[in-house]
Amino acid sequence: MLKEFKSFAMKGNVVDLAIGVIIGGAFGAIVSSLVGDVVMPIIGAITGGVDFSGLHIAVGSASIAYGKFIQATFVFLIVAFVLFLVVKAMNAMKKKEEAKPAAEKTVSDEVKLLSEIRDLLKK
Repeated sequence: MLKEFKSFAMKGNVVDLAIGVIIGGAFGAIVSSLVGDVVMPIIGAITGGVDFSGLHIAVGSASIAYGKFIQATFVFLIVAFVLFLVVKAMNAMKKKEEAKPAAEKTVSDEVKLLSEIRDLLKK
């Protein structure tokens, strides 16, 4: 049973997934910092420092803090938008890298051979 577990745990997919989760966690910290330290202060300056987290409704002895929900929703939307922009930028860079080799391979061997024959005939 231990041998089977070792075989399962060392498969490429499991290791790749573990690496992805670890890198995703580190990337999450970067995005959280970007949103919390860069984007939110700008939005706070634009909205005049509105903070929804203090809004609540008292129901008997309980307090429904709907403002925290609104604040968390705004933070989620901002994080999702920032991630969208990051992924879009990465895809644009990837397309540029893929376009370079594709431009070189657009000329087939037959066209190259015909071009060489044409050049020889011109001489």
